[in-house]
Amino acid sequence: MFRAVLFLLAAAFTGFSLAETLTGKVVAIADGDTLTLLTESKQQLKIRLAEIDTPERAQPYGTRARQALSELAFGKRTTIESQEKDRYGRIVGRVFVDGVDVNKELVRRGAAWVYRQYNRDRSLLAVEDEARKAKRGLWALPEAERVAPWDWRKGIKTGVVSPYNAAPLLADASKSAKYSCSPRKTCGQMTSCEEARFHLKQCGNRRLDRDNDGIPCESICP
Repeated sequence: MFRAVLFLLAAAFTGFSLAETLTGKVVAIADGDTLTLLTESKQQLKIRLAEIDTPERAQPYGTRARQALSELAFGKRTTIESQEKDRYGRIVGRVFVDGVDVNKELVRRGAAWVYRQYNRDRSLLAVEDEARKAKRGLWALPEAERVAPWDWRKGIKTGVVSPYNAAPLLADASKSAKYSCSPRKTCGQMTSCEEARFHLKQCGNRRLDRDNDGIPCESICP
């Protein structure tokens, strides 16, 4: 009992949230990875799809990504396996409609990227890799237009938008399996050059390569 109390107290102070299952009907689609759920108690909740990131509305394929989410979920009874809340107060979770994992299906259709910074499900990387090879959805766009949404958002602020490096994600899964994309790390938190390269190439953590020369954390990487 005492340990349980300590766990709950720790959760409260670290921001960790216990998993929760929500059910209801999807009544609005904001964009490719955000929807509104009307619960059975008639409460409207903003839901941010976990572990994926879809093109912004102004990006190539942004409108089609929104349409893809609408086709899968709008007006349908939906189950949300929530994980936490983001800084905007939205519930972050996996979305299921008639047994279909909507988050994964969007990646399979080429309507979403795996959100490296927050990814906990490595199977999503394989699904994205397969969609890329099949040139589905956004992967059929010219390379210059295939910009990861997190890079696009940075580009809107800085005036520079850099294309995503589409090198194979799973080229050496055995070596990279010991590392995780969450939580995001700085160079000071890297334990080796190998880990720094993983976070740059697999997780899209461009803070590790501020001069954009392809070499992360130059204090530890030759």
